[in-house]
Amino acid sequence: MLERFRLDGKVAIVTGASAGLGVAFARGLAEAGADVVVCARRKDRLEETRRLVEETGRRCLAVPADVSRPDDCDAVVSAAVEALGSVDVLINNAGVGTAVPALRESPEEFRRVIEINLNGTYWMAQACARVMRPGSSIVNIGSILGETTAALPQAAYSASKAGVVGLTRDLAQQWTGRRGIRVNCLEPGFFASEMTEQYKPGYLERMTESRVVMKRAGDPVELVAAAVFLASDAASYITGVALPVDGGILIT
Repeated sequence: MLERFRLDGKVAIVTGASAGLGVAFARGLAEAGADVVVCARRKDRLEETRRLVEETGRRCLAVPADVSRPDDCDAVVSAAVEALGSVDVLINNAGVGTAVPALRESPEEFRRVIEINLNGTYWMAQACARVMRPGSSIVNIGSILGETTAALPQAAYSASKAGVVGLTRDLAQQWTGRRGIRVNCLEPGFFASEMTEQYKPGYLERMTESRVVMKRAGDPVELVAAAVFLASDAASYITGVALPVDGGILIT
């Protein structure tokens, strides 16, 4: 049974892999046996992620890319196939967040969030699906804020993450039966990330106490474990789902 959770012989792409949860995803997939391609806009920080992955004994390729640009997504996939031979797993993690009141949010600010969080998820999935073999897996990273609110003005972010859930369902419908590619979504709750570092002092503690049934923020390894599960053959009969990993926020 445990072998079904292994990713040996597979090649995974992780977007947004220059910091935070992206780094955790990359290392976790490598520990499960995958070779990993990491991409993000910040080239210097990607090299540190590459080093952490290679410490596990797996191969790693670092490719600077902006997922809001379809040509960049195609270039990442081409580099992965050329260097490592295939693309079997995509962790669609790249994203940005804002906390701008809706009456003051500019068109440019709103569009930037949608371009990266939603459009970028689509372009990267599209590029990968063109080369993925049957049995491959795409895991989009959504958010519980696609399902609920959290006392912050995050219209663009919430809209983008709700869109990721809808996108996940439709791609699963299109690609699972015809191409054998499973497409699922993780919806993280409160985890340490670059976005949570921007919260006002005390906000995370208040929300954890009032909204999280488990009364704590998540440990990144708990989210990574869910991603490895969805990426692996352990989830071979699961597609089109949005799985909350939130300590119980959505039941409060």
